Amino acid sequence: MAQIFVCQGRDGIPRWRAAFADARLVSPQQARAQAGKGDIVWIMSNIEDWLRLIPLFAGRGATVNVLSYAPSSMEALRALNAGARGYAHALSPPEVLKQMDVVTRHQGIWVLPELLAQVMGGAYRALGVESQQLDDALSGLTDRERAVALAVAEGQSNKEVARRLEITERTVKAHLGAIFRKLGVRDRLQLILRLAQRETV
Repeated sequence: MAQIFVCQGRDGIPRWRAAFADARLVSPQQARAQAGKGDIVWIMSNIEDWLRLIPLFAGRGATVNVLSYAPSSMEALRALNAGARGYAHALSPPEVLKQMDVVTRHQGIWVLPELLAQVMGGAYRALGVESQQLDDALSGLTDRERAVALAVAEGQSNKEVARRLEITERTVKAHLGAIFRKLGVRDRLQLILRLAQRETV
């Protein structure tokens, strides 16, 4: 099993070597010749045709992770849809890269928490949760907590919620703490899943 970082020119980041001392930094052409079953292939999203490389290596039995200098929920979705197991910032600390390696190598999915919340928020909006269902789920919250909960469920960050409701980020965090306690959830992803739950007949 080899750790193969596919990048252009001098894209090599010292922390990649700090995470994996034996990592190989290769061009897309070299990767096509070298990567195979059991390898962990890290692809930079600034490479031309990076999306086409993902299914190529995944099809050979390699685990594919994508690294980006400007992570976004849209790019993360494109990477995962193409067959990547992980998506993170190219400048992630070595500890994060190691964790990502363990998770994806064992068939898990790794996405930055804030991006995952945005992705889940998109799924929440697509589900078209009925107002009666929301009223039931949010009945124990104050009006302000309800507004925060709905904004977070749509995938907004604390900063975006604060701007939208004209409150401070600190106040958003305080409201979220109260929301989590009242609804019996641990984090924003569980909140989204709780609000998106449909009654089974």
